[in-house]
Amino acid sequence: MPTFVPGLALNQQYYQSVIRPILAEQFPTVRYAAALIGYGSDALGCDTERSTDHEWGPRLLVFLDDAEFDAISVALDEQLRKRLPPTFMGYSTAFSPQDRVGVRIPVEAIPGDVAHHIDFWTVRHFFTATLGWDPAGALDPVDWLSFSSQKLLEVTGGAVFHDGLGTLTATRGKLHYYPDDVWRYLLSVQWMRLAEEDPFWGRCHELHDTLGEHLVAAHLVRDLVRLAFLIERRYSPYSKWLGTAFSHLAIYPELAPLLTKVLEDSVWVRRQAALHQAYTIVVERFNQLALVEPVPTSVSLFHQRPYAVIHAERIAEALWSTLTPSPDRTLYEHFGFVGSVDQLSDNPAFLGDPRRTATYRSLVP
Repeated sequence: MPTFVPGLALNQQYYQSVIRPILAEQFPTVRYAAALIGYGSDALGCDTERSTDHEWGPRLLVFLDDAEFDAISVALDEQLRKRLPPTFMGYSTAFSPQDRVGVRIPVEAIPGDVAHHIDFWTVRHFFTATLGWDPAGALDPVDWLSFSSQKLLEVTGGAVFHDGLGTLTATRGKLHYYPDDVWRYLLSVQWMRLAEEDPFWGRCHELHDTLGEHLVAAHLVRDLVRLAFLIERRYSPYSKWLGTAFSHLAIYPELAPLLTKVLEDSVWVRRQAALHQAYTIVVERFNQLALVEPVPTSVSLFHQRPYAVIHAERIAEALWSTLTPSPDRTLYEHFGFVGSVDQLSDNPAFLGDPRRTATYRSLVP
């Protein structure tokens, strides 16, 4: 096997040294964009040698103008099949047909008829297929709530190697991060998620429900991690890459050891202390945003019950009050503390299918 090269670096070289010369020679007047974005660990920068077994290798997305797509994409495909080398940097440039779930794996290339993995798109088709949103239309708060964070990461991450169209870069720029009101709303909902679960942990412990205690602890940890992404204004990926991406956040070195202790320590008192320390760190980071008046970083008793909570509902409600002047306040009031599709559901069959997440817009009266 060749020495592993991360997919983004591999395909930047693939474009520069192989694809661009072919396009310049055979289609000198065609405007196009070339990128590695969308699905895949390589596009997210999370790939390793393990990733090379499927949907990995010399592969690109080439974007064409809508008016030229039908004619040019066919001609491009023919020329690339004829002219691509069978290997690049030790990796085959050919892939199998899609299997029943749409996956392609590297196969030996046939010189002169390379079954390449250069996928042709228009900008409109790509964003419609990935997000369920037509970039030619408006971008409203309800659209943002219908986009899963993973899908937003897919369309804004990766790398664009060339953009002769201009529209690919411009559309990615529109989706760089949530608008301010939407961001505040999502933060408010995320704090309320913590408020809903926080008292359950102590109650499970009081009932000697060890399994239940660990299940609630896992929920709290995941919600704190997702909250950290929102505080640092970063899109969070789905579960496979959540921990990896979390390790790249500024808060990680301070917060991760405490969250690990919450999940793994066998002594309740130490686990509880670790969670409370984690709350303090996250609230301090939130206070630095200066979105609301500074909130207390200490825990206190949950009513008269003998376990302490952070009372995250105070933060959720304070954030909610900042949305009062928003022209979209009625929309937020309609959804209440339900939030985005990510905050509503963790079902991959729902979040991974933009046709399904787009139906979230229909909930608006």
